[in-house]
Amino acid sequence: MPIVAEDKDWTWVLDKVCPECGFDGPGTAYDAVPGLTREAAARFAHMLARPDVAVRPDDSTWAPLEYAAHVRDVCRIFVHRLDVALGGRGAEPGIAAFEAKVGFADGLPVFENWDQDRTAEADDYLGQNPAAVAAQLAEAAETVSRAFESVAVADRSRAARRSNGSLFTIDAMAPYFVHDLLHHLHDVRA
Repeated sequence: MPIVAEDKDWTWVLDKVCPECGFDGPGTAYDAVPGLTREAAARFAHMLARPDVAVRPDDSTWAPLEYAAHVRDVCRIFVHRLDVALGGRGAEPGIAAFEAKVGFADGLPVFENWDQDRTAEADDYLGQNPAAVAAQLAEAAETVSRAFESVAVADRSRAARRSNGSLFTIDAMAPYFVHDLLHHLHDVRA
């Protein structure tokens, strides 16, 4: 079944409440993000036990299993992006379709674009084992939670650019990141 590629720029969630899932980006404190991340991972693990986890609701929408595998990889990507924003070169996050390249613009590191749809297909999200995805997601969520917790308050203003030129401070990355997880919980009704 063909999946319509995601091409929305979701950065607006930093300025207003998401009308679809109710996430309040401007009202989400940085320090709340690790807890929200761990809670989301637990909710995804519960959802992954459903018997219909690998069933797509229609021809253009991921199955809950695919959303969970995507969220696992989002957690991995943001560990990498935090490292890049903090001045590291970024460790390879282990996602086949993502290259850990770091460019620079205006003296700031630039995150390479990650094609989530290509990754979903290349890594066969739909064919992955739900229990394995739950365990991997729990591990990735804990790793990214600790990464956010480890950033000193003074370093949260450090910035990087997205491939489209958008500027992200680490402070802004936190609610942007956690919205992705919470929005997908809404998508799969978990």
